[in-house]
Amino acid sequence: MKGYKKKKVTKITEFHNNVVEDAVAEEKRLRILINGRETLKMYCSPVMIRELVAGFLMTEGIVNGGWCAERMSIQYGDDIVVDVPVEGEVSLEGGAITSGCVGGVTFERPLPDDRIRDNITIETDTLREFFQQYQKRSDLYNLTGCIHSASIIDGEEIIVCAEDIGRHNAVDKAIGYCVLENISLQDKIILVSGRLSSEMATKCARWGIPIVVSRAAPTALAIDIANKRGITMVGFLRGKRLNIYTHPERIIR
Repeated sequence: MKGYKKKKVTKITEFHNNVVEDAVAEEKRLRILINGRETLKMYCSPVMIRELVAGFLMTEGIVNGGWCAERMSIQYGDDIVVDVPVEGEVSLEGGAITSGCVGGVTFERPLPDDRIRDNITIETDTLREFFQQYQKRSDLYNLTGCIHSASIIDGEEIIVCAEDIGRHNAVDKAIGYCVLENISLQDKIILVSGRLSSEMATKCARWGIPIVVSRAAPTALAIDIANKRGITMVGFLRGKRLNIYTHPERIIR
């Protein structure tokens, strides 16, 4: 699926009124079944669904034990229905509606107490170049203006770029891609389009992602989580400016 539809729009400017067909972001309800039993519902963009489900289930600690992404069934219709065969334990305790777009859901799980330890560094100019490349690759946003995105880089190339109407979903898709491709996240950098809330910081903390970067601002709680877990949190990356909120030693100026 393309992730957008054409809709008739009346565009009014100072001199003209025109009725045109414009690209509008598509929004679908995703129903997640585990072993045939409906477990969760969320709204999302109908692209990278396998990655979204894998990233969400693993990041939120819902499935502990054996499951095979290749056996996941996906049916597209008015709703997107995904059935995940699971052999391990399923836990939905601690679920809460998040501050994210379109009613995000997160599950309270304890984070590791140890700090992230790595040798990754990146120069500010290189970081800016990657962020510009990442924004240019946000095709659905550039087409509709109604999409969040997340990208994971290794300091040399962009590994994945994911888009969704929900910023949490975009992060889960990017993480899910790496999970399915067996790509370690512990020496990577994640670039995101939206504000850095506590849930976003927690997702990065659970996977040991050492650097998280956004063009928007973090919350105070997100900064506390990043500081405790050893994450370098960068916000307001716009043009030649950026703010480093925690662990600035990884950013070379």
